[in-house]
Amino acid sequence: MIHKTWTDSKTKKQLKCVHANAKKYKVDRVLTPGKTYDVKNETEEFYFVIDNSGKVGGFKKDYFEEL
Repeated sequence: MIHKTWTDSKTKKQLKCVHANAKKYKVDRVLTPGKTYDVKNETEEFYFVIDNSGKVGGFKKDYFEEL
């Protein structure tokens, strides 16, 4: 149930979105290239960030670069 408290948790780091070109999903609706996002959680394959909708979403790491 940790995902229910991610929006209130401390930011682990910040990332810059480098692209929003997804083959399968509509990522360009919730990510803006060039914008900085706060990382709330991280796995080997995904970053969980607060996206443009104001909710926490999981995105593949290749959409971002570390600052």
